[in-house]
Amino acid sequence: MYSEKVMDHFSNPRNVGEIEDADGVGEVGNPVCGDMMTIHIKVDDGKLADIKFKTFGCGAAIATSSMITEMAMGMTIEEALEITRDSVADALDGLPPVKLHCSNLAADGLHAAIEDYLSKKEAGN
Repeated sequence: MYSEKVMDHFSNPRNVGEIEDADGVGEVGNPVCGDMMTIHIKVDDGKLADIKFKTFGCGAAIATSSMITEMAMGMTIEEALEITRDSVADALDGLPPVKLHCSNLAADGLHAAIEDYLSKKEAGN
């Protein structure tokens, strides 16, 4: 049912945790399935220098959270905003159709963290 990559990221999630002085935080949830995700980002010189997540949810939600942190690390803000829901699922070698909403949550969480960072940056200028 799940690819080896999904099982690996679920069993050994990368970048779990919080960033105390995060530059941006995105919180998203899916009330239908109960998954909740928080993504923290640290930006240095326009690039994602650190990214962490906390996810309460199914294995696919944890795997997509882990994968998106690996995908986005080191990217510019602009590049990270181009990560799509489909690209997260593709990077995990696919998800069962019933679990595709989990990849939506990961991409939405990253985008929400970036939007939070951009709004704080704009307010500070």
